Amino acid sequence: MSEPGRCAWAAGSDTAMSHYHDTVWGVPQRDATTLFEFLTLEGAQAGLSWRTILLKRDGYFAAFDQFDVERIAAYTDADAARLVGDATIVRNRMKIESTIDNARAWLQLDDPVQFVWSFVGGRPIQNHHSTMAEVPPSTVLSDLMSKELKRRGFRFVGTTICYAYMQACGLVNDHLVSCPRHQPCAALG
Repeated sequence: MSEPGRCAWAAGSDTAMSHYHDTVWGVPQRDATTLFEFLTLEGAQAGLSWRTILLKRDGYFAAFDQFDVERIAAYTDADAARLVGDATIVRNRMKIESTIDNARAWLQLDDPVQFVWSFVGGRPIQNHHSTMAEVPPSTVLSDLMSKELKRRGFRFVGTTICYAYMQACGLVNDHLVSCPRHQPCAALG
């Protein structure tokens, strides 16, 4: 059963979505591996539901060597072909190849954590939305992040993907003000 006031996308009886909402989404992430994981997962979501990706999260973790960026960056065409056959992840060759390319681009960043957080000045943006209709699909900051990531060779990093990434990793707190997670996530900033 849904907790009163919980963000509508996580309301209802879907325990996977509720658990993700209540323990992960919006919590500021400052670990490079976790930040790369979510960049991968948000890109994999393009055209799909988040629930689909969430249910495959463990599969991604195993298939992509626990998101070890150096190992992923060394993947070959044979690795990409192997991953296309892995039913535990989204078997889209373009998305798989983008993860490999993104790992290579990630390694070119001097300090990936600082780079990601630089788009919000190092501190989470605290939004105060009352309804899901007020939550934007993208912002000027996600536009800037998308443009810069693309400039640096990243793929599957459009502005909507970047904003979802910013929300998931706690760069922005988009829990509704009525949500029991809004204040705890704000306190972590």
